[in-house]
Amino acid sequence: MTTNRFHTRALAALCALVVLLTAAACGNAPTTDADGLRKVTFMLSWAPDTNHIGVYVAKHNGYYRDAGLDVDIVAVAQSGAEQAVNNGVADFALSNLTNVSTYATKGAHLTQVMQVQQKTSAIWCTLASNDAINRPKDLDGKTFATFGSSESDAVVRRMIETDGGKGDFDKVTVGTSTFATLASGRADFGGFYATWEGVQAKMNGPALRCFTEPDYGVPGNADSIGIITSDRLIDDDPDLVKRFVQATQRGYIDAYDDGDEAASILVHDAPEANLDEAFVRESMKTIIDGQYWGDRERIDDGTATFGAIDYDGTQQYFDFLADSDAYTDATGEVVHTAPRSRDLATDEFLKRG
Repeated sequence: MTTNRFHTRALAALCALVVLLTAAACGNAPTTDADGLRKVTFMLSWAPDTNHIGVYVAKHNGYYRDAGLDVDIVAVAQSGAEQAVNNGVADFALSNLTNVSTYATKGAHLTQVMQVQQKTSAIWCTLASNDAINRPKDLDGKTFATFGSSESDAVVRRMIETDGGKGDFDKVTVGTSTFATLASGRADFGGFYATWEGVQAKMNGPALRCFTEPDYGVPGNADSIGIITSDRLIDDDPDLVKRFVQATQRGYIDAYDDGDEAASILVHDAPEANLDEAFVRESMKTIIDGQYWGDRERIDDGTATFGAIDYDGTQQYFDFLADSDAYTDATGEVVHTAPRSRDLATDEFLKRG
């Protein structure tokens, strides 16, 4: 699953020095295509999936063209989408506000301009065949399949402690697949997402036994997935940011209204991902039924805006991470003061009502 803390938090630490050394790099000068459309680059955060689906729908339905934009959707850079946006290699990317906060402590200048996901979708699971783990406190002394993130360590520890355990566990680094790591017996549990791997497990196996963060003491919204850009682009061309954000907002709203149609668009327009349409449809059904992108009734009656920033929920999670010593600066020193979500995000570019 893309934009996830299981992958990108570890990458943030590895790239910290590079962020500082290249933060002042100049982006490409504005260019237009043969039709006079402003060329814009949007970078994926991982492989194409339902987190990205609104961008594909917006492009397919001509919303970017209507806004005077020619949007190129590009694969994630080896250094990560956040660093690419910070350095001007990409104009926009999919990320989440926690990633933005982590990079901010290392000297990056990023802003989230639309928050698509409004509640946590992370699930912490063992194979259902593992009878030794039936609740989070049973994870004590077990082996965690991790991508090396201190954030994930803090979350798992809090869940175990809240359930009455000590919060002690071993770790093994995942190569490519957490499923494979668990099946091999190298680890006992790992992190997944209900809207992607959770769907995969239900449709194709293996069966999982899972625990969710809000039920076991982890506060706020850890999975504030949305669109990011650089502070530089906001300062230099706020009209471009507004046009891109509002066209993208339309794409995600379409996907939230008709998940099956959106799934067909993603599968057709991202052939390199080799996605199964039935699987993508089920992922969208999970998102829609679970209202992961916001309260549909409130969005429909205009009392809520699709894509608005959840400042309070994200700040609660940032404070938890700071209390858990999960933030570090570019030198690796622990940062004890949590970044402020209101300094790292804005929903001023969204269309209201």
